Amino acid sequence: MNRLLRQVHKYLSLAISIQLLLWTISGIYFSFNEIGDIRGSQYLVDQPVRDFNISGAVNLPQAQGISYFYRLDQLLIEAKTDEGAKFYQADGSPVEALSEDQARALVEQNTTLAVGTVSQITQAEAGAEYRGRALPLYRVEASAGDELVNVYVNPYSGKIVAVRSDAWRTWDFLWGLHIMDWNERDDFGNVFIRFFSILALISSLSGILLYFKIRRR
Repeated sequence: MNRLLRQVHKYLSLAISIQLLLWTISGIYFSFNEIGDIRGSQYLVDQPVRDFNISGAVNLPQAQGISYFYRLDQLLIEAKTDEGAKFYQADGSPVEALSEDQARALVEQNTTLAVGTVSQITQAEAGAEYRGRALPLYRVEASAGDELVNVYVNPYSGKIVAVRSDAWRTWDFLWGLHIMDWNERDDFGNVFIRFFSILALISSLSGILLYFKIRRR
C-alpha cells in the first residue's frame, strides 16, 4: 500500500510540476504588483469638479436612472437602461461620436501620456487588450517614456474604459498561464484548470498521507 501511495504521489507530482511552478510564479507577480498600476491609474489625471445648470425637462422614458458628466466641454447625460448605458446631449437628443482629433484631445486632457496615433476598433478579437468592453472604441496609441501605452476611449461617452501598458500585458500573460486559458484569458472554470486542480489536490493529499504513514513507522 505504501509503495502504491508513493508511486501515485511521485508521478502525479511530476505530471503537474510545471503547472505548479507557473501557479507559483504568477502568484508571486500578482502579490508584488499594485492592481491600480496594472490598470494604468498612475497615468490618469484627476479632473476638477465642474458645476452645471439644468434648464427644462428631459424626456428619457427608457432610463432607469440618469447622471450628468462632461465630455471635454460638452455636458452629457448617461442613462441606465435594460440595454446598457446610453448617452445623450443635455437637451435629450442623441449624442454624436467623438472625432479622432477629439479622442486625442480627451486623452491629452485626462492623462500624463504623450499621445500619438488614433484608430477605431469595430470588431472584437479573441484575447484583445480591450476585451469585455463595448464596441466601437477608439484606440489612442500613447507613450510613457519608452513604454507603449494604449488608451481605449468610448467614442460616445468619451470615457477612458481601459489603459494598457507593458505591466498590464505581463499581468495578462501570466493570468492566462495561471488560469490555463491561453487564448481568451477569461475562462477561470475551463476543463484544464479543473483537471489540474483535482490532480494537485490528490497529489497534496497523498503527500500528507504518506508523511504520516512514514512518521508512524
